Amino acid sequence: MQPFAVLLLALILTPGLATATLCAYLMEGALGLPVFAPGFGFSAGMAHLLGPTGGYLWSYPVAAALASSLFRSSSRGFVAAIAGAALGNLVILFSGFVWIAAYAHASAGTAFTLAVLPFLPGDALKVIAVASIATGFRRVRHRKA
Repeated sequence: MQPFAVLLLALILTPGLATATLCAYLMEGALGLPVFAPGFGFSAGMAHLLGPTGGYLWSYPVAAALASSLFRSSSRGFVAAIAGAALGNLVILFSGFVWIAAYAHASAGTAFTLAVLPFLPGDALKVIAVASIATGFRRVRHRKA
């Protein structure tokens, strides 16, 4: 669910604020606060950022900045939200793919099978859900203004 939160923040916040929020999240985790999803024997801290999921985590500020920028430079409708969230998600998956390939000294095919393929169905649903929530939030916010 971490990418869901990253993409939702990207579509709701400005690019600068989304990036700063995700940088603060990474700093909190690096300092040892229990903000990262548990797994792989790492409880918190820099070990988690340098472990198997580090590539995904490090990509969050960049993914948020790109998704937010794309969304805000458009009509801010549902299709633009889908495009922004999809771009952000691709950045996260690509970063995880590259990291896993280097971390595990794996071939591109193996890295893709481990780092991308299992997440595609769920991520497609996350992109649609994030786009729906963000555009709905925008409509409600503008209706009350």
